Amino acid sequence: MGKKKKGSGFKIPKGYFEGFTDDLLGKMSEETSSIPDEAGFEVPEGYFDNLNKKILEKVTEKESKVIRLKPYRKYFYVAASVAAILILVLSIQQKGDVSFTFDDLARTDIENYIEENELELSSYELAEVLLTEELEVNDILGNELDDENIIDYLEDNIDDIDELNLEIDE
Repeated sequence: MGKKKKGSGFKIPKGYFEGFTDDLLGKMSEETSSIPDEAGFEVPEGYFDNLNKKILEKVTEKESKVIRLKPYRKYFYVAASVAAILILVLSIQQKGDVSFTFDDLARTDIENYIEENELELSSYELAEVLLTEELEVNDILGNELDDENIIDYLEDNIDDIDELNLEIDE
């Protein structure tokens, strides 16, 4: 790094301190002539005689009643802890008594599990699990089939529709 400069960087003109004391004394003598001889403020007579008593009367401490902030706070904590303990004890007792069986599972829960998880079950295995008593064709297909659509399909794709012996209301 470079060299450090010595000095503060301020310069005083030559001969500044030679006449400094004379100039200072001259200015002070001029200012003393402008200072008034009398004070500008007056104090009433006997003011300082009673001043100490008045100050002590105002400063003396009076006993005040201490009011605690949030006095019921500890009672709230006790009540909350008792309630938490009761809830914990009751929940532990109830958990020990409950036992679930396969029959308790809802049918929709089983179907949702099968749909969400890839179990790689064949259609025969699925047919064994799912109840077919309430199952309809419209539950399997995404679109509903109307009777009219079925009849139109059969008329288009089957040569002799009379052989099916269907009762068609036209």
